[in-house]
Amino acid sequence: MRDDSLASLRLMPSVARPEQVFVRGQGSWLWDSEGRAYLDFTQGWAVNSLGHSPRVVVEALQRQAERLLNPGAAYYHPGLLKLAGRLCEATGSDQAYFVSSGAEACEGAIKLARKWGQRHREGAFTIVTARHSFHGRTLGAMSASGKPAFQQLFEPKLPGFEKVPYNDLEALAQAIDAHTVAVMLEPVQGEAGVIPATLDYLQGVERLCRSRGVLLILDEVQTGIGRCGALLAEELYGVRADIVTLGKGLGGGVPLAAVLARGNACCQEPGEQGGTHHGNALMLAAGLAVLKTVLEPGFLEQVRELGEHLRDGLALLARRHGQGPLRGHGLLCGLPLQRLSAPAVARAALEEGLLVNAPQPHVLRFSPALTVSHANIDEMLRRLERALLRVSLTRQREALASA
Repeated sequence: MRDDSLASLRLMPSVARPEQVFVRGQGSWLWDSEGRAYLDFTQGWAVNSLGHSPRVVVEALQRQAERLLNPGAAYYHPGLLKLAGRLCEATGSDQAYFVSSGAEACEGAIKLARKWGQRHREGAFTIVTARHSFHGRTLGAMSASGKPAFQQLFEPKLPGFEKVPYNDLEALAQAIDAHTVAVMLEPVQGEAGVIPATLDYLQGVERLCRSRGVLLILDEVQTGIGRCGALLAEELYGVRADIVTLGKGLGGGVPLAAVLARGNACCQEPGEQGGTHHGNALMLAAGLAVLKTVLEPGFLEQVRELGEHLRDGLALLARRHGQGPLRGHGLLCGLPLQRLSAPAVARAALEEGLLVNAPQPHVLRFSPALTVSHANIDEMLRRLERALLRVSLTRQREALASA
């Protein structure tokens, strides 16, 4: 299909890409260079919160591009002040700092926590994180992550991270000591296969942090900005973090992320964080458009209703094919597969014109646009069923051939 194979060799390899070259997107659909349409239930790994090329973001970018792109990180501009104010008001935060990616946001949270430890906890710097967690691909974020594939990469990692089993409050309690400055967790472990924190666990973590005098950091890069049916997933659990990281959906497809701080976690001083593209006018215009849309009356209720429709459909499909059980919140769902390879199903789905993600060998992940329609969901289920049948049939033939 692709006539630029030589050009592709100029790219440093990062992921194993299929041969399709995508040239256009609208809503829940992508089109490749051959004119074929694909139903997208990955949305750039939950980045395109309002779908591909949403009008509100496109128009905001057009207006801002004609006015001001980047005055420089050392100066105020209207979008910087507006988004900081509106985001803090909407999330009950006191301060915001804008960066370009979720990994940078998690790096910023780590730095902020260690600064807080110098000021309030006699220089404590260790951060307790979870096994199988994922906080990004910068060296610091990788060091914080508990993703097994990261363990031997780019050694030596940064010191100061203690990893414990997820959803195990006793293990977490044992790991906190005088050197601990914070606990850093995802409300839902996305890369681990969409594993939500239990209610008792996350509420227990918050109580533990308060009683031990350490910070609670919630990495909401994937779960925030409406993905789970609330502006922040912490709302679903009735907890309140000291530091929250946002990314992915905040920019609606534009590189934008944020660190939110509350209370005395607001200890950043000039010169301690910075980046020449941080808080630039163009990306903040996109963020303002996304936040305004997500906060419109009825929007999050619609996300919750669509999430129920998606989960009901996936659960029915899973039961019919002996898969599951389903897990997740809102429009972030994980479907464990029994005896089938998730990457194989994802490849078969691609042949059916459906984009889904396999974060684990036996788990499919679904993160459609928050504006996905009921009809899109129903069509996805039909295409996914055909992919499951195709892989199941191939598996049966291979079993017979080897018998």
